[in-house]
Amino acid sequence: MSNPANPLALYGLDKAELIDDPKLAWVHQLVLPDLNKLIKAAAQAGFNLSIFSGYRDFNRQLAIWNNKWNGLRPILDANSQPLDISTLSDEQKLHAILRWSALPGTSRHHWGTDFDFYDPKLLPAGSSLELIPQEYAEQGCQHALSLWLSEHAQDFGFFYPYLSFKGGVEFEPWHLSHLATSQTMMNKLDARQVIEHLSNKQVAGFACIEQHIEQIFSQYVTNICLPET
Repeated sequence: MSNPANPLALYGLDKAELIDDPKLAWVHQLVLPDLNKLIKAAAQAGFNLSIFSGYRDFNRQLAIWNNKWNGLRPILDANSQPLDISTLSDEQKLHAILRWSALPGTSRHHWGTDFDFYDPKLLPAGSSLELIPQEYAEQGCQHALSLWLSEHAQDFGFFYPYLSFKGGVEFEPWHLSHLATSQTMMNKLDARQVIEHLSNKQVAGFACIEQHIEQIFSQYVTNICLPET
């Protein structure tokens, strides 16, 4: 199991546990063998399993958060449609962002254990991935890959943390996580440490975040779909 020498790794502020793989970029050292096996098995099944988004550090997540809070990047509703943020209170905006994007310091993408997968060969000519559920649904371009991953990902130690909507993060059929390693990381997260790290950064909506941090953790960080044992 992972035992980070530097706890900053939990919050996307240190890469001590990660390996800079030339093809996959930054991946947790305990995850890389299983990830390579998953990619190889997918190739044997005819898929070019690729990472659309993997490791994101604290500052990258902070930029996403601030852009959404400040209206520079769309905030989507449950149907992947843009919201009019001018009609939202700060608390409503907080929850709207968290539906699809993690608070900096709490993102599973900080750990090198979680990946948004797709197959670029399945994209229609001239199009790019939007990373919305419709692309992975029955008529979507990524549906065949989604079916294969649903059946085989667990054989390599991966699971879907957002397999269904539980009142927190929306259903994400592209997001797979390495179970053993990510659970170890998540169990070490501390809400007070997140607030401390955010207080040292220019994070938009800090007062609202600080007021609701315990709810954020219970509703959006630890509220995941663990596989049945």
